[in-house]
Amino acid sequence: MTSNHTDCHYCLQSLRGRKYALREENAYCVTCYDSLFANSCEECKQPIECDSKDLAYKGRHWHEGCFKCAKCSRSLVEKPFAAKDELLLCTECYSDEYSSKCFHCQKTIMPGSRKMEFKGSSWHESCFVCQYCRQPLGTKPLITKDNENYCVPCFEKQFAHHCYSCKKVITSGGVTYHDQPWHKECFVCAGCKTQLSGQRFISKDEYPYCVDCFSKLYANKCAACKKPITALGGAKFVSFEERQWHGECFNCVKCSVSLVGQGFLTQQDDVLCHKCGSA
Repeated sequence: MTSNHTDCHYCLQSLRGRKYALREENAYCVTCYDSLFANSCEECKQPIECDSKDLAYKGRHWHEGCFKCAKCSRSLVEKPFAAKDELLLCTECYSDEYSSKCFHCQKTIMPGSRKMEFKGSSWHESCFVCQYCRQPLGTKPLITKDNENYCVPCFEKQFAHHCYSCKKVITSGGVTYHDQPWHKECFVCAGCKTQLSGQRFISKDEYPYCVDCFSKLYANKCAACKKPITALGGAKFVSFEERQWHGECFNCVKCSVSLVGQGFLTQQDDVLCHKCGSA
């Protein structure tokens, strides 16, 4: 351009009728301006003269003709591009070399598009959906089964067990009783309602009972000590004419010798060994 500036601020030669460039309100002839201030092109390493277009990216500069893909050499002027290890690449070349493939559709996830990552794999946002309802999962809680992702409501609807007692979903743990799932807190004694998970219990008419309740409600009483006979833990008992005894209680009423496996005699409600019964 030409102006009313008279001399170059650096070489002091007259600028009358000549092109010049301004910097901080000082005028320079083109030669001085290029030698003092022109940026070096990243591609060709030559100065970018003041009458050339200077394209800049992250502090680096290129001639317009040098601003191109490092792999396919197509111009990147006014086109989307990506940088990798200080190289500029068009989106197609970058995708071929570096972009992730969607776990669902196996297509490239293009630079600039939103990518969802889960368990070391990547998805297009539109592919990262619940397998059942097909709604986007985004950052919602999810559950994976057989390499498929489900939102929590759909997983519970399709796969989760429901407690036999309260009918609500069992999200973790639980107890199986008569092939039915129960919450631990729902698996209680049918008598006193004490939780039975991890405890000894006895079944009666498909209901579980703690040992104490079962003994009080259903167990036969020992004819000798009158305490319940539960037979828990493999304990032995003796039965005779609708009466039962603990193994350790089945003794001669007179001499107290054990009658288990031995012959015995009866006298009204008493049992006696042969020696005492014959006396």
